[in-house]
Amino acid sequence: MMIGPGPLLRHRTTLKLGGRALAEVVVEHERDLDALGEQLRRLGGEALVLGEGSNILAADRDLPVVLVRIALPDQPRIVHDTRDAAVVFASAGMRLPRLLGWLCSRGLSGLEALTGIPGSLGGAVAMNAGSYGVDMAQVLDRILVWTAAQGAIWREPGQWRAGYRFLDAKVEGRPVLMLGAELRLQRAPRNVVQAGMRRFYMQKKASQPVTMASAGCVFKNPASGQPAGRLLEQAGLRGRRLGNMIFSEHHANFLVNLGGGRSEHALELLDLARQRVADIFGLRLETEVKVVS
Repeated sequence: MMIGPGPLLRHRTTLKLGGRALAEVVVEHERDLDALGEQLRRLGGEALVLGEGSNILAADRDLPVVLVRIALPDQPRIVHDTRDAAVVFASAGMRLPRLLGWLCSRGLSGLEALTGIPGSLGGAVAMNAGSYGVDMAQVLDRILVWTAAQGAIWREPGQWRAGYRFLDAKVEGRPVLMLGAELRLQRAPRNVVQAGMRRFYMQKKASQPVTMASAGCVFKNPASGQPAGRLLEQAGLRGRRLGNMIFSEHHANFLVNLGGGRSEHALELLDLARQRVADIFGLRLETEVKVVS
């Protein structure tokens, strides 16, 4: 286990916002987990598993959080194989783009629609990331989690709840630390998987600011079924700017940092968007991005 000074979250998040954390704890070996609870208590503050920082809006001030980074060996492995399908284990710290590339090289299909999502596997599972009608819960076989009371344990189907952009794998009502997951994928020709990944990426590139500093979609689609981006556009938020933070001209549900943006402007824009949509459509928008303040 490595314990170091707290980094600036603006250097660790794709939205490039955020002040300094109290400290950072890096879990490098499974044995480090035995001492993790004690170290977190000693350091104080709330534990924050940042992953790739691709779904975070952090305030620009000193933050009472301890970053926890899972740096366990992340080479995926096939744990069960048949002619038509395979179960793959991957570590929570593995970057999603790298995992998708690994699956493609082995002709394993099921997550191509998530191409272009920049986060880690742990973050993708924790929020049940999804795109184009596909989400992580659809391929989850088992989840490996850690709790201070029980250590590392497997959560089997029926021991977690999943829905639109959430997955609850709590143990006895307590939050857990995601260590890894087993995913059930279908066999397919490599060129078919690769073509699917390319198609989904090109669709995203045509409709989303994939090369700009953002945290992905900032609001969940409401239960009414209307896309949040469309509601924001109809409410006049597309291209709305405060300082160097702007609702993208490309896709209104993407908040973009044009460079040197400030969290106070980002939060003001979120508040404005919620109020406008509530006033015009009578709908309450719920944030998909995690606000750390």
